[in-house]
Amino acid sequence: MRHLLKRFSILVLTMWTAVTLNFIIPRLMPGNPAEVILAKFRSQGQVSASQIHAIEVMLGLNTHQSLFQQYILYWKKVFTFDFGLSYTFYPEHVSTLIGQALPWTLVLLGFTGILGFIIGSGLGVFTAWKNGSKLDSILTISSTFTQVFPYFWVAMLAVYVLGYILQWFPLSQGYSSDFSPSLDLQFLNSALYHSILPAFTILVTSLGGWLLTMRNNMVAVMAEDYMTLAQAKGLRQKKVAVSYGGRNAMLPSLTSFALMIGTLVGGNVIVEQVFAYPGLGNLLYTAVQNQDYPLMQGIFLIIVICVVLANFLADIFMVLIDPRIRREVK
Repeated sequence: MRHLLKRFSILVLTMWTAVTLNFIIPRLMPGNPAEVILAKFRSQGQVSASQIHAIEVMLGLNTHQSLFQQYILYWKKVFTFDFGLSYTFYPEHVSTLIGQALPWTLVLLGFTGILGFIIGSGLGVFTAWKNGSKLDSILTISSTFTQVFPYFWVAMLAVYVLGYILQWFPLSQGYSSDFSPSLDLQFLNSALYHSILPAFTILVTSLGGWLLTMRNNMVAVMAEDYMTLAQAKGLRQKKVAVSYGGRNAMLPSLTSFALMIGTLVGGNVIVEQVFAYPGLGNLLYTAVQNQDYPLMQGIFLIIVICVVLANFLADIFMVLIDPRIRREVK
């Protein structure tokens, strides 16, 4: 219980720090969203201060308030999930836009992230157990190359080869323009077909890292005395590799898996731009381009919540599967 309270206190402190930075960082950017909107009209004549003020009122900007007053008001909005109106997609609410984009990113990230972790970790256990074999050399060398491939490079290569030259998959968008978002089977098939290339890009660039991490962990675990004892007892090789070796080697990877959520969402900004995928990353890029403070803050907060909660759940899960941590907690 003490361990759980300690981790929860760290979670609360991290959330407070993240929300505070989420408030401050967009306001350090030069310029004013109202001025950005009116910039296109300046070429036609001088824009008056009253016109700028009218735009600020329309967008709900509180420029007349102090930074501290804006900070207190922002915290109230965080607890009510009210981030105001989007400057870019006015008069749409930020919560509505995030609600529309989040499922696309969650499905794409959830599937590819979990699949990449399972496949990569499984191959890592296998290559470590077959250390020195030909297959181990092939998988290790290929993973060393693929893990350093940039997201955008793999994405553009996939679009050019699989989409443009071979025409196996669509070049962009999350679904065909013949459909509208719904739970209709035809729409779901179209969405699945359009997500193959983005998912392939993320999977290729993440698989090698999981394989190498798990292999290195497994090699270290195999040198432990309990692994030698398990083999001396005559236990099946599969049981020794998975139950004794893989279970312990997986522990460091759980924390990395939790952090991977934020990394993939950040990387998805590039991937979703290449594929014009209607996810959270594409929406974040649009918000940054237009200095859309409420939209940026809403998206950043979602990313932070996902990463912090994932780390908290990973800590709890490690307590459940590792008896050594349970003894330390007691």
